[in-house]
Amino acid sequence: MSFSTAGEITAPLSDAEPGVPTLAPADGGSLPATELTVAPVSMLSAVAIRIFDVVVAGLLVVVLLPLIALVVVAVRVESAGPAFFRCERVGYRGRRLRMLKLRKMCHEAQGLSLTTDGDTRFTRIGGVLSKLKIDEIPQLFHVLRGTMSLVGPRPESPEFVNLHPRDYGVILSVRPGITGLSQLAFFHERRMLDPDDPVGHYVSSILPQKVALDRTYANRRTLSLNVRILLWTVATMVTRRQVEVHGDTGRMKIRRAGDP
Repeated sequence: MSFSTAGEITAPLSDAEPGVPTLAPADGGSLPATELTVAPVSMLSAVAIRIFDVVVAGLLVVVLLPLIALVVVAVRVESAGPAFFRCERVGYRGRRLRMLKLRKMCHEAQGLSLTTDGDTRFTRIGGVLSKLKIDEIPQLFHVLRGTMSLVGPRPESPEFVNLHPRDYGVILSVRPGITGLSQLAFFHERRMLDPDDPVGHYVSSILPQKVALDRTYANRRTLSLNVRILLWTVATMVTRRQVEVHGDTGRMKIRRAGDP
């Protein structure tokens, strides 16, 4: 089983439908411990991953500060409103995560919770930030604080987490990541979404595949896997090639034309 082809979901926190277990309370609380299924990982591996995160994220923040400052000025000059915004996500162990991003849409833009290819809500600068994933850089500060990792499951909106409560009981036992298996496999997600029903298409087709990949990562995560995912992320951003990720093993390769 392989998945190929990540976008952004900016929906606010919302209540679950009746009968659906709520994993992320709107008051910012966390999951009851009984609802989490802790994925296996050794203490040594967990410590190594955390040290690696802090060192690499710290270096990247120092190197990228001039770029962040330049983008902040560009965003403010082009359109009214703040240069940064926060989107509501379900974070580590079900805690509320107000994920920081550089703003790429018009201030107080309304509409679908998913962004689609050619989304008219993007500013000119925002379209570039989105294409190059520069809007994600501020999440390095989450990594330094320990609320995110460089590599891990992509933080999802509560409305989507509540559709797969058992799966997220496993996925949320590890820190969410800036990049990961599902982010690589769905690097070009906006192009895949059905423009006539992007949310319905996402829920029925894309989300289940991302959930499967995030479960695979949660159960297999190691420092070496994280390093490989980071290297593949850099390669994908440079070449813009589509990556195929094996759903059961997490093995990654470039998807070639004609592959099934």
